[in-house]
Amino acid sequence: MRSNTNVMYTASGLSDKEECLKEYAPLVKRIAHHMMVKLPNSVDVDDIIQAGMIGLLDAASRYDEFRGAQFETYAAQRIRGAMLDELRGADWLPRSMRRDMRRIETAIHHLQQKLGRAPLESEIAKELGITLPEYQQLLQEARGAQLVYYDDFHDDEDFFDRHDFNNDENPLELLQDDRFKAALIQAIDNLPERERLMMALHYEQDLNLREIGEVMEVSESRVCQLHSQAVARLRSSLKGH
Repeated sequence: MRSNTNVMYTASGLSDKEECLKEYAPLVKRIAHHMMVKLPNSVDVDDIIQAGMIGLLDAASRYDEFRGAQFETYAAQRIRGAMLDELRGADWLPRSMRRDMRRIETAIHHLQQKLGRAPLESEIAKELGITLPEYQQLLQEARGAQLVYYDDFHDDEDFFDRHDFNNDENPLELLQDDRFKAALIQAIDNLPERERLMMALHYEQDLNLREIGEVMEVSESRVCQLHSQAVARLRSSLKGH
């Protein structure tokens, strides 16, 4: 965590909020883009960034250096909170997203058993009875797909209960069951090479979708598709765990 030497603090908060906004705007964008991989394609990143800037202003008004916390740590919490408030206030989550992902997971599981290997995208599309472009569009729309969902354990479904936006920890580190972790490691090793690379770049190197696209020399939308498909493969492999 870097310390800031350009913005002055007082007991009543930051003395120069304009300077604070300029100094910490990259932090807002980093949090927004990191969060976007957990959100459906219908969410506009600019809306999330705008909400985050409001959270940053709120942090600048409330911060007191005598609380003992680094401002960046405090601001990150307020920024994420403002982004979540924006998301909760909008009806943007497609109800069909989870149904589509379950269809994809089922198709992958069936083909995996039948072929004895990871199925190709074209094979998954054929199993679903749709064209390859239609399948890739499903993956694009399902960019909020996650490895573990709240409704895997409960009957009720709430998006914010299923997703943890409150820290930047590798989500794999939060899975404590040894057998599950062993199965997960094996499932990741069995991913096709490009999907395995994409997951490593995001969860180990903490790159956002645009940065991953630059490394892999593909579009950001293609990275979204690869992420959704990799998650579907992992969930299919982990059925029963």
